[in-house]
Amino acid sequence: MARRSACTSANGSSKEPPSSRSSRFLHGLRDAKAVSFVSHVHPDPDSLGSMLGLAHLVETTLNKPTRLVRDGVISRAENRAMVELLNIDLFPVEQFHPEPGEAVVMVDSQPNTGRHNFACKCKVPLYAVIDHHDTPGDLTGVPFVDVRQSVGATCSLVTSYLIEQDIALPKKLATGLLYGTETELAGFPREASPLDEEALQFLYPRADKDLLARIRNARLPQSYFGCLVQALQSSFIYDRLIISWINDLPQPELAAEVADFLMRFEAVDWALAAGVYQDKLILSMRSSAPDAQAGELLKKVVAGLGKAGGHDRRAGGTVPLASTAASYVEELRGELRKRLLKVLHIEECRGQRLVSRKEMLQNLHA
Repeated sequence: MARRSACTSANGSSKEPPSSRSSRFLHGLRDAKAVSFVSHVHPDPDSLGSMLGLAHLVETTLNKPTRLVRDGVISRAENRAMVELLNIDLFPVEQFHPEPGEAVVMVDSQPNTGRHNFACKCKVPLYAVIDHHDTPGDLTGVPFVDVRQSVGATCSLVTSYLIEQDIALPKKLATGLLYGTETELAGFPREASPLDEEALQFLYPRADKDLLARIRNARLPQSYFGCLVQALQSSFIYDRLIISWINDLPQPELAAEVADFLMRFEAVDWALAAGVYQDKLILSMRSSAPDAQAGELLKKVVAGLGKAGGHDRRAGGTVPLASTAASYVEELRGELRKRLLKVLHIEECRGQRLVSRKEMLQNLHA
């Protein structure tokens, strides 16, 4: 049975909208027939956990049916394990056609930022956008907006909604929200706000630690290790920047994993990994530099070629490929490298290999 709306009195008379963000969010959904939550492309744990938490919020307080819409494939091993172990039911965006009266909420993304295919699949007005990314989207006409760039994870925002509404969390939901939050905060430097810390402290005792361990340590396919070797062999150092060019990505999320790994190299404070996946060049950037503004910087690098966005120290983007021929991709890589060196004020130079050719040959002959 649905709870009484926080904006309606006992005798049914209408009141002013409530003050808390979660109550205002729910108030605007009181007349919706159903609610669907849409992720960014290739949803990560923060996007998955956030959608799961918001669906629980709506189902518990308003007793309305919900759908979690998946935009793109989920291929990273940990993300697949999260979906399977937490029994997350995802609806493909290709088949998503909202019914009249159905409200649509974009989660962990914003319209027209290049991080989703939703707009080109289905022309429907959004009721809400809930996100934490630095890169601004087109929020014109969206009735409810909660975009907090100072917060490290969208899962933290959603957890604060559940706390405000005093809603009990099933163990699997707490596990999903905790994993989504910690994956967003795991980079260096760690971008965590007081709200993130509060969410972690609230979620940890309520989560299933065995499930969490199984998700964190998901088994990896052979292609993962081959890709990692190729990425290391194709990594070049330019002053304080390292770039890894990967010929073929078995899965798009691997670019981010390579960038995270390379960011641990003690001699650099910028890392870019780029690889071909289907008909796109996938880009992932990391930085340990203060006030890096990585999202804005990567937007400048791909301007006129593709789309990008992200956080202060983490960013991602895609560049559509007119051809996957080696010569075309090599020419595009050269242009992107030139642009990146320019925006980072690094003098044009020949890159130094992270792993020398001599070492590669010795390893092959060993």
